[in-house]
Amino acid sequence: MNCRFCHTPLTQEFIDLAGAPPSNSFLTREQLDEPEVYYPLKLFVCPECFLVQIDEYKKSGDIFNRGYVYYSSFSRTWLEHARAYVELAAKRLGLNRDSLVVEIASNDGYLLQYVRARGIPCLGIEPSGNTARVARERGIESVEDFFGARLARDLAAEGRRADLILGNNVLAHVPDINDFVSGLPLLLKERGTVTLEFPHLLRLVAENQFDTIYHEHFSYLSLTTVQRVLAAHGLAVFDVQELPTHGGSLRVWACHAAEEDRPVSGAVAELLARERAAGMCGLDYYRGFQERADRIRADLLAFLVEQKRAGRLVLGYGAAAKGNTLLNYCGARRDLLPMVADASPHKQGLFLPGSHIPVVTPDELLAARPDVVLILPWNIKDEIMAQLAPIRAWGGRFATAIPELSTF
Repeated sequence: MNCRFCHTPLTQEFIDLAGAPPSNSFLTREQLDEPEVYYPLKLFVCPECFLVQIDEYKKSGDIFNRGYVYYSSFSRTWLEHARAYVELAAKRLGLNRDSLVVEIASNDGYLLQYVRARGIPCLGIEPSGNTARVARERGIESVEDFFGARLARDLAAEGRRADLILGNNVLAHVPDINDFVSGLPLLLKERGTVTLEFPHLLRLVAENQFDTIYHEHFSYLSLTTVQRVLAAHGLAVFDVQELPTHGGSLRVWACHAAEEDRPVSGAVAELLARERAAGMCGLDYYRGFQERADRIRADLLAFLVEQKRAGRLVLGYGAAAKGNTLLNYCGARRDLLPMVADASPHKQGLFLPGSHIPVVTPDELLAARPDVVLILPWNIKDEIMAQLAPIRAWGGRFATAIPELSTF
């Protein structure tokens, strides 16, 4: 395997989570008796550009298809994040009715609905047919395709170059990162802006977030690496924001490198220096992560077994991809976690890949009166604990496994 950005041969292993089915490949009851395909979940780090990455064991076209079940609009926290971003970007960039905003991986229109409400023309690009259809029902024009240089040229030829191109949690999802990034300057107006959000590798390592590793995430990113990737394709980073989303993310602001009068925020140099000080530009930084993941696996299994022996009922909340990585790596099954609740009706009635744990409604979880609710999407645990506050009435507790086993 060679680095997907700089093509350097990869030999340094970052972590091996063994085999797992794709984390969003939920099963119907009929599929439970059929064979299930497991793919390797092993990451490597590039010794040249320090991009942490997984090979494309399952093609992106097979992951982001019409059966894709992740809809962004079922988290109030994420919707508020999107609304606040639109307000900030519109004000900072002076977006108006003469502008064009293009979102790559626009999902179900969770963000562009706020752009449209401001009267700003917008276009979504979304390869998953199910979610693109929901966006269209909201009145948001959506191109059902993968973004890259080809699509960027086609849209530019139609006169649809953008004042703002945004991509939230998509850069990590593209197998051909060079093709994806090379399309950005082709679609961007001369004075346009690109913003990209992605989980910060620094936080992933510092807080043991190995459960955010799954087949949809082909790359795991630092500012150091992203700046280098963008520069290779004619884009310059002029600002960066650290965000609390997804356990700690970055929002990078970029423009055409030829636009020399765009002031560069001091936050860029400060964060680059912090990454260097942490050791992210050396291979030693990436060693030892396996042992930390193994410790979390042992702690979670011991906790679940202890609760079962004590006659306590533990149920899960959040049929999230990160939860599937955690449960499959730990080997947790229905005997230890009989059900997982989720607010999305698109997941309810299905079964988690690998573990085959049934997905139920939040009301069904509350009706079962669990002693402990294991929150799998720990990044929105406050939102979930507020939703499930009634469990406190019978002495119920909450638990998370990342960054270490904790109960609340």
